[in-house]
Amino acid sequence: MNSLLLNCDIGESFGAWHMGLDAEVMPYIDCANIACGFHASDPSTMRKTVALAVEHGVRIGAHPGYPDLVGFGRRSMDCSPQEVEDLLLYQVGALEAICRSQGSRVSYVKPHGALYQDMMRKPPILRAVMRAVASYDRSLPLMLMTTRDNRQSQAMGAELGLTLWFEAFADRAYDPAGFLVARGQPGAVHHDRELIVDQAVSLAKGHALLASDGSSLSLQAHTLCVHGDNAESVAAVRRIREAFDALRPA
Repeated sequence: MNSLLLNCDIGESFGAWHMGLDAEVMPYIDCANIACGFHASDPSTMRKTVALAVEHGVRIGAHPGYPDLVGFGRRSMDCSPQEVEDLLLYQVGALEAICRSQGSRVSYVKPHGALYQDMMRKPPILRAVMRAVASYDRSLPLMLMTTRDNRQSQAMGAELGLTLWFEAFADRAYDPAGFLVARGQPGAVHHDRELIVDQAVSLAKGHALLASDGSSLSLQAHTLCVHGDNAESVAAVRRIREAFDALRPA
């Protein structure tokens, strides 16, 4: 069994608008991907979320995205590689300041939404993301999507001296190349708790998944993304944690 870290996108409320069950999901995860204010969150939400992560001993990751509050960072933007590098540095630095004020620090970086998708399909964007992390703190791991073939990402990461954490998803369908099926497609997002838990356990055991075309898909991952958007998703995370604990050798 692989020892997969459970990570969750979190701290995505904005002002009086509340999103997610952060307090409920935090006890079950290893890594909190905290929004940095561009696609979601605000300084007060960031501070509260950092405090919650510190309370539960959860690693804090910066979750930077495109400057797109209205679209929740899920719309691709025509940013140059230099702009991508700059917006990452700005957001990681903001979260780092809040972490330091509470005796903690940013431990890794995971881009959000459309930026995450763009960097996986556009090498110049991925290089810009990697340059930003390397110039800020080369010791910080960069979280990125695992696919059927990770060699290009691995080569680029090695060139820049970065540690890469490859990420899989418990509640998403995959295409034959190992990319996520677009959210607008039928079956792209799993909602059935048992299906989500079964996919998580399969990934932890190193078993192949069934891709959208019916082919077998093997994915190697260091971390598993889960969600705490509602009570049902939190229950699924709890079940995944229990299943992972049960699989560990006594």
